[in-house]
Amino acid sequence: MTTQREKARLLRELHRPGEPLVLANVWDAASARLVAVAGARALATASASVSWSLGSADGGGADREQVLARTADVVRSVELPVSADLESGYADTPAGVGETVAALLATGAVGVNLEDADHAPEQAAERVAAARAAADAAGVPLFVNARTDVFLHGIGEPEGRLDESVRRLRAYVEAGADGVFVPGVDDPETIAALVAAVPVPLNVLAAPGSPSVAGLAKLGVARISLGPGLAKIAYAAVRRAAEEVYASGTYTSLDGGLTYPELNGLFTG
Repeated sequence: MTTQREKARLLRELHRPGEPLVLANVWDAASARLVAVAGARALATASASVSWSLGSADGGGADREQVLARTADVVRSVELPVSADLESGYADTPAGVGETVAALLATGAVGVNLEDADHAPEQAAERVAAARAAADAAGVPLFVNARTDVFLHGIGEPEGRLDESVRRLRAYVEAGADGVFVPGVDDPETIAALVAAVPVPLNVLAAPGSPSVAGLAKLGVARISLGPGLAKIAYAAVRRAAEEVYASGTYTSLDGGLTYPELNGLFTG
């Protein structure tokens, strides 16, 4: 049995520029086991996917305790290191973020995503520092992945977004972040500039139209996330099948689904 500290060290080692850790983000035990069986070296939750499955909107709508309970389900379902997307920490203050991270560590998770969202960069850095302090106090080398939403939310004028992102990310690294996450960028020039400007592993969000894993590796990316991508295609399949049966009374959309033995077998040894 691998200990939590060993998993934390493994997660840290898997962040290699040029040999990226690929994370097909999950949201429950079944998705976690399916992704693990597919060959994942580590797992990560996506806040949007978890929130939707709990009946909440992404971006602060989910209940912290429910999110942590779901994270514990994912951790228990696999032997791999697990990182949790906790939005901006589900707390109003840095001290509250520290409490959230302490509770996260109690689930067995060994990584966390914290986003700056609507917080001023200085406040976001304080929240990163609180997460780092909580992990240090627990004696777990938690991988803190600090995210900036400058590109994702279109903050400021386009020509200034790279410099603003770098300014924020460097502050988060100084506050204790082990890696940085910049969703909303997919052009090679910007990605290469981020890799060169920030002295920790870079995480990008991949989607149709993004460079391939091999292409991102050549740019020096160390972590690739699919975010809510898997959940969106899963729920699209649910909608197609439901619309078909209620509209035409047919069932062809059920073709190609996993079998009962395949899914049940995930939990029967």
